[in-house]
Amino acid sequence: MKMLLRVTAIIEVGAGAALLSVPSLAVKLLFGSPLGTPAAVALGRLAGAALFTLGAACWLAHGNEPSQAARGLTVAMLLYNAAAVVILAMAGIGTQAVGVVLWPAVAFHAFMAVWCIACLQRWMLAQSSKTQN
Repeated sequence: MKMLLRVTAIIEVGAGAALLSVPSLAVKLLFGSPLGTPAAVALGRLAGAALFTLGAACWLAHGNEPSQAARGLTVAMLLYNAAAVVILAMAGIGTQAVGVVLWPAVAFHAFMAVWCIACLQRWMLAQSSKTQN
């Protein structure tokens, strides 16, 4: 779980920083077209702030890995990654809005969701072995 949280932190802080600083470019790389209105740019920056915050939380939790808080954060990241797969894939299939990083982003989020599941399974096994001893 420690490595998962560390990798997640780095990726999400980077994605968040990109959306905060150049939201139109980040969205163009994902969906093939830039943000068109000031409201869309503001929403892109808000999403960037959320991703940056998730990354910061993962970074702070990675050193406290066997805790309930780290487990909860891993569950939250599983939900986020699963939602990202569905939302991004639907955008690519349904609207043909495909930028150069859309399908790699779908694959990356799918990989991260599977990694979250594996870490949670290991955590549950460790907890059950502690209670049996």
